[in-house]
Amino acid sequence: MSQATFSLRPQDFTPLPHELLASGSICATAFRYPSGVEGLRLQNARGYLEVLPYMGQMIWRAEFDGVKLTMGNRFDMPRPATSIVQTYGCLAFHSGLLSNGCPSPQDTHPLHGEMPCAPMDRVSLVLGEDAEGAFIEVQGEYEYIMGFGAHYLARPSVRLHAADTRFQIKMDVQNLSAAPMDLMYMCHVNFAYRPGARVVQPAPFTADHVQVRQTVPGHVRPTPDYLALIDALAADPSRMEVLDEPERYDPEQVFYVRDLAADAQGHTHLMLQLAEGDGFAMSYPVGDFPKTVRWVLVSGDAQVAAFALPSTCEPEGYLAEKAKGNVRVLQAGERAAFAVRVGYLAAAEAADFARMIQTL
Repeated sequence: MSQATFSLRPQDFTPLPHELLASGSICATAFRYPSGVEGLRLQNARGYLEVLPYMGQMIWRAEFDGVKLTMGNRFDMPRPATSIVQTYGCLAFHSGLLSNGCPSPQDTHPLHGEMPCAPMDRVSLVLGEDAEGAFIEVQGEYEYIMGFGAHYLARPSVRLHAADTRFQIKMDVQNLSAAPMDLMYMCHVNFAYRPGARVVQPAPFTADHVQVRQTVPGHVRPTPDYLALIDALAADPSRMEVLDEPERYDPEQVFYVRDLAADAQGHTHLMLQLAEGDGFAMSYPVGDFPKTVRWVLVSGDAQVAAFALPSTCEPEGYLAEKAKGNVRVLQAGERAAFAVRVGYLAAAEAADFARMIQTL
């Protein structure tokens, strides 16, 4: 594998977009949104990603073969933020790392932890070639340190190959403290809601494999109709296999997907197959991500079908997850790495992907 690495600086990002490097069908373009946030477009022959290299390394938006992948939202651009709710319009963000999920009234952590908007200390661009061909990758480093408390180094990255409409999201974290460190990580990928889309998964749509969240988080105002729907979904979650009832996803619905089958390499695969035949795809190792969460919301402000959120925990906040035994611990000096392959599949590719899932 050959590669060349280029260090980037915040001043490399200006209001006028300019190409940083190119090779064949892949290129990287730097720009700055009118809000002041730095943007980096990674592009190949079939589409592009827009990454926020200095703000949590979010993937703000993606489009392949003319199909937009990102959730519907009210944000016309990313906004400077310290919490994800201040700029909740991206395709993907790193949720965690010391805490995760929706905090209860007794929790003290922010929604989805400290990592989503973390300011990167260093950013690099890599042009290279691996077993899958030529690629372009953005890498970041963020050191979290407190005088008394956790100390870790996070290394997120996003890799796009020249001929692929799927891309790899990675998170590598190392505990730099002399004390053990709690770890809660979710790769939070917010795909667009598309009416009539069908969830394809290597597990049956039964109550023991697809469990609706029955606790109501603080940001949701339940109605009798909403609570009745939760009871119905607890008994028969197959109603959510096809997303054809948008009026039933406001307030949100959250599910925990259990016991997903995996291939010989230990990876599970899921897809949201659109009514037109194409689809959104997710692949990840179940050994690293023992939990899978599903989140669907269709309101006047947001339209999202996060059909597979790979995670080390469930999203009910630090205290609840600690009580359930879902908080992982990194010993002093220990590292943990997570990788997810995510993206778009044209109709023929989606049909093959669905058949592969059904064989698991």
